[in-house]
Amino acid sequence: MKTRFAHSSLHPNRGLLFVALLLVAAWAMAQDATSVKPKLNTGAEIYQAACVACHGPDGKGMPDTTVGFQKPKTFPDFTQCSQTTPELDKDWKATVRDGGAGRGLSRIMPAFGDALNSKQRDQVVQYLRGFCTDKIWPRGEFNLPLPQFTEKAFPENEVIITSRVNAQGTPGVTNDIISENTFGARNQLEIDAPIDFSRSAPGLWHGGVGDATIGLKRVVFANLRTGSILSGFGGIIVPSGSTTHGLGTGTTQFETFAAFAQLLPRESFVQLQAGTDQPIDTLKAPRSLFWRSAFGKTFRQSNGVGRMWTPMMEVVANKDFLPQTTPDWDIVPQFQVTLSQRQHVRVNIGTRIPVTNTSNRPIQVVFYVLWDWFDGSLLKGWK
Repeated sequence: MKTRFAHSSLHPNRGLLFVALLLVAAWAMAQDATSVKPKLNTGAEIYQAACVACHGPDGKGMPDTTVGFQKPKTFPDFTQCSQTTPELDKDWKATVRDGGAGRGLSRIMPAFGDALNSKQRDQVVQYLRGFCTDKIWPRGEFNLPLPQFTEKAFPENEVIITSRVNAQGTPGVTNDIISENTFGARNQLEIDAPIDFSRSAPGLWHGGVGDATIGLKRVVFANLRTGSILSGFGGIIVPSGSTTHGLGTGTTQFETFAAFAQLLPRESFVQLQAGTDQPIDTLKAPRSLFWRSAFGKTFRQSNGVGRMWTPMMEVVANKDFLPQTTPDWDIVPQFQVTLSQRQHVRVNIGTRIPVTNTSNRPIQVVFYVLWDWFDGSLLKGWK
């Protein structure tokens, strides 16, 4: 009995050639697949390609077990509007370009450098902004540089120490320690504790706490499209200063004002403030009106995302409701500069120059240091 073997209809040499062609085709397809670059035409595409591995598809951050490293305590949750809205777009762009180290933040955040151009950084920042869905929160673009006397409309978390030193006439120093704390989307609690020193005679100085102020500020409206923000303030000035040494008025006063800011092209701005102080006892302190305005422009190093330099010109006026009194007008040239790498510590120095009623009002050197504690402790963010 003969055994019959099935024979292939394909010649052995042709079979080897066919297999070789299949392998070459598979290799070529694999090379094409690995050489395909991800699309980076929209903020969503950039986020999916470069950010989602750490920050998660929902912006809340991936679990530690997924990212493979211990996340810092300050790891952002982009859905928390309280965390994301106070910062400017330029601050976000700087972190994308230079990484966490570029702003004194966690070095875990990588620097994308030239991997993303300026337009792409804008696109991904706008996409990140979208994780905050509650539009009642004012945007950080309204968090403008603080003038010496004109209060900002934007609610802030800051500690400010101001000093005004008489440059002529009777020596004297006026200081204020100001604490500002936000709550909710549009509210700010403010406490101002003045500490004053004056020389009543050669070698005889008096100093102590003046009349403290506690008040509440609330944003009435903030429209980023028009670049306008308006806030109202109501507070009480407590008679905590000594009247014997001229550190207080001896009567409770009620203070109210409105603060407005308008964003202008090329990082310039106008800030306005107008209000009144109304004492309970007008024999101890006069009723008064005050109005203040400041115009400034910010210049930035490092291609527009680095250290900020902001020259400002301020006009300050005050009118007491007393017989035969005229308004006191002052001009205050000044400039503010950011000190820390994170830009949360700033200083401002200027000169208050009386324009009217100059006989008993000396020129003053004015100075403040500002710490935005929301952005981190005082000692962090310097390198």
